[in-house]
Amino acid sequence: MFQTFDSHASPDQGPGRLAALRARLAAEGLAGFLVPRADVHQGEYVTARDERLQWLTGFTGSAGFAVVLPDVAGVFIDGRYRTQVKGQVDLAHFTPVPWPEVKAGDWLREKLASGVVGFDPWLHTADEVARIEAALEGSGVALKAVANQVDAIWPDQPGPVVGRVFVHPMEFAGESAASKRARLAEGLRAAGQDHAVITLPDSICWLLNIRGSDVPKNPVVQGFAILSAEGAVRLFVDAAKLDDGVRAHLGDVTVEDPAGFEAALRGLAGKVRVDRGTAPFAVSGLVGECVWGDDPCRLPKARKNAAELSGMRAAHLRDAAAMVEFLAWLDSPARGKTEIDVVVALEGFRRASNAFHDISFDTICGAGPNGAIMHYRVTEESNRTIEENSLLLVDSGAQYLDGTTDITRTVAIGDPGEEARECYTRVLQGMIAISRLRWPRGLAGRDLDPVARYPLWVHGQDFDHGTGHGVGAFLSVHEGPQRLSRISEVPFEPGMILSNEPGYYREGAFGIRLENLIVVEEAPALGDKRDQLSFETLTFVPLDRRLVVAARLSPGERDWLNAYHAQVLEVVGPRVSEGARGWLEAACAAI
Repeated sequence: MFQTFDSHASPDQGPGRLAALRARLAAEGLAGFLVPRADVHQGEYVTARDERLQWLTGFTGSAGFAVVLPDVAGVFIDGRYRTQVKGQVDLAHFTPVPWPEVKAGDWLREKLASGVVGFDPWLHTADEVARIEAALEGSGVALKAVANQVDAIWPDQPGPVVGRVFVHPMEFAGESAASKRARLAEGLRAAGQDHAVITLPDSICWLLNIRGSDVPKNPVVQGFAILSAEGAVRLFVDAAKLDDGVRAHLGDVTVEDPAGFEAALRGLAGKVRVDRGTAPFAVSGLVGECVWGDDPCRLPKARKNAAELSGMRAAHLRDAAAMVEFLAWLDSPARGKTEIDVVVALEGFRRASNAFHDISFDTICGAGPNGAIMHYRVTEESNRTIEENSLLLVDSGAQYLDGTTDITRTVAIGDPGEEARECYTRVLQGMIAISRLRWPRGLAGRDLDPVARYPLWVHGQDFDHGTGHGVGAFLSVHEGPQRLSRISEVPFEPGMILSNEPGYYREGAFGIRLENLIVVEEAPALGDKRDQLSFETLTFVPLDRRLVVAARLSPGERDWLNAYHAQVLEVVGPRVSEGARGWLEAACAAI
C-alpha cells in the first residue's frame, strides 16, 4: 500500500517546539525566523528531513510557511488550507494568516517594530527575499541569511534519502538527453550566457532522461546540475543512487558529490544564468556574474512532444479503466464503507495494471463535511463512514511508466438534496466551459481562469484555488510554469498539460470538485481563420449524472456532456470487466 493513514500532524508538540525555537533565536540575537515548507530544490513535495513546517506547527499542507516572532507565530496558508489548518495547529500559540492576501513583509512590518529576522538562504528564492525586503524598506526590520534555526533544535531530524535512480526510456521520452542538452545549450549561446544552474529535480530528470525515488509520489532525483553553453552537464548527486546502467546512460555527464556544489558555483567563469523564481537565494551570491533568467528546462519540459503525449493518453485510458472498476464497486452500495475503505480499494484497482508505479499524491477522499477540506488526507483518527444522502469527493492520481494522472470525481450517495445538485451543476458548467474553450494564441492562465468561475459567480459563489495546474509526463503531478490560475502570466502553448478542476466547498457540509486533465492543441480553423488554441481532454471517466440538474444546462453544455460520455463508453468500455461494463453503460446514458 503506497498510502498510509497515520497522522502526521502533532499540534500538541507545537508549543514546546515553538518555545525552544524562540529561545534559540534570542540566544542568536534574532527577532524572528522564517520557516518555509521547502527544501534546497524548491520542490513542492519534500522528504521527511525537510518537513520543518510540519514538525514545528503540525500543519501538513503542501504549501505555506511560518514566521516566528517573540510574541506571535503566523502560519501563512492559501485558500486550500484554511479549514485544514484550524484542526492541525494549536491556535493558542499559532495564528493562521490568509496568504497571499496578507504578504509576509507587510505582516512583519505590522507585528515587529525593529530587529533582525533570519532566513535560511537555501530554502528561499531570490524573488521571495526581494519581495519581503521591498516591503520592509524604511522600517526597523531587516532580513539576514543565517544557518537554519529549526535544524538546530530538531534532535531526531531524519537523514537524507538515497533513492534509486533509473533510466526513462526513449519510447516515453521522445528525445534523447544529448539532443535536449544541445538544444538548451544553443539557447544559452544565443543569449550570450556561459552556464545555467538547474536546481529543480524534475528539470534535471527531464533533461537527462532519468527518474528517481527520493520524494514520495514523485519519480524525481534530488540533486543539482550545471549546464554549459557547450552542452556539458555536471550533475551533483549522491553516487550511491546510481547503478552501472544509469552511469552508462549518462555517458559524458560528470557526476560529482553534492558537497562540492558551492565550490563549483564559485568556480564558474563567465555569465551564469540563475532562475530567481526557483533557485535558492544562496546560489546567486556564490556565482561570479549572475544573470537572471528562466530555468532553461521548464518551458521545453512543459511542451510535451509526440511520444510524451502518446504515453499520457495511454496512461489515462489505463487509469480510466481502473477508475470505472472503482466507481462500479463504490456504487454497490457506497453507504457503510469508510474513507479508508475507498482509498484502499482505489489503489487496488490501479495496482491491477502492470504499468502502475505509484500513486501521484495521497488520495483525497472526503465524505460529507470532510469534502470541504480541499486537501484532506484521511487518517485512522479522522476516518469517516460514508453516510446516506451525502456527497463523496475523491481526488486521486497515479504514476505510470508512460504518464501521470490526476482526476477528481464527486459522487452522490443516495439523495444529497437539491442544493447540492444545483452547486454540482454549476461546477460542471465551469468544467465544460473550459473544455469547450477556444482562445487567441498568447493568452495565459489569468485570462482563462474566470471562464470556469462564471457559473458560480452569478450565484455569489467561488472556490479558493486555481482552476488548474500543470502536470508532468511521469514526473511531478504539479508542474510549472503553466497554470490555469488568475495569477499565472505564462502564455499557453501546444503540448502543455493542465488540470481542469473547478469546485465549490461549504465548510461543515460538503465539497464538490470535478477534474479532468487537458492538453493545449492547435484549434481547427474557423470563421476568419484567426490563430487560436483549444484543449483536448485526456481523462475519460463518467461524471455523476444523478447530480446534474439537466434543466440548468444549455443545449451546448448538454451536447458536450452527452458526447463526452459517448466517447468514454467507446474508449473505456472494452477495457473493463463485464460487471463494470454494465455500470458504465448506465453511467454514460445520454441526458
